[in-house]
Amino acid sequence: MSKIANAVMALAEPIARKHGLEIWDIEYIKEAGSWFLRVYIDSEKGVSIADCEAVSRELDPLLDEYEDLFPQGYTFEVSSAGAERRLHRPSDFQRFIGHLVEVKLYKPKDGQKVFTGNLSAYNDDGTVELDISGQKHSFEKTEVAQVRLRIS
Repeated sequence: MSKIANAVMALAEPIARKHGLEIWDIEYIKEAGSWFLRVYIDSEKGVSIADCEAVSRELDPLLDEYEDLFPQGYTFEVSSAGAERRLHRPSDFQRFIGHLVEVKLYKPKDGQKVFTGNLSAYNDDGTVELDISGQKHSFEKTEVAQVRLRIS
């Protein structure tokens, strides 16, 4: 995580826990010329608009106290991680072993850049293994641009 994401995580985690939620991801990215700070939350019971509002209301004033952390202005958003969420931490991969995922690669492998199958393993070295129609496919960490859950 970036310095900004780490700082926001430190502020956001206690707030999320207080509401029975977890922080799934934090993004600080530039899109169409504007900067966005996005905090994605999750819960086993699901995430409501009220959950997003509660975290946003408590976190927003804390972020204002750390305005020097952000090199430019940004739009702040809190939302659900979503059903087709991105997996990035080892614990994310372990939690979703056996689930359908989509792996996007930086460069084509065997003529394609996107593979969809059941996540069969995630190894300590970051290798992602899929079962695609009964065949094992392995992708090294350096090949993988993104892994997302897919809804069947």
